[in-house]
Amino acid sequence: MTTITITLPDEQLRELKHAASQLKVSPEELVRVSIEELLARPNESFRQAVDYVLKKNSELYKRLA
Repeated sequence: MTTITITLPDEQLRELKHAASQLKVSPEELVRVSIEELLARPNESFRQAVDYVLKKNSELYKRLA
């Protein structure tokens, strides 16, 4: 596992600590989970393309089912 260091403005650090406190996790854990969620999501253009294809071919999919 690799460690990274980031610089945050004081206000963002306060907000991060507050959000982590509300969730009863450390700020580091909140950031790690947030990054995991971000990376697990397909990007928006891919999602739009999938939605378009599914809508366009929905009748075909129903007939094939």
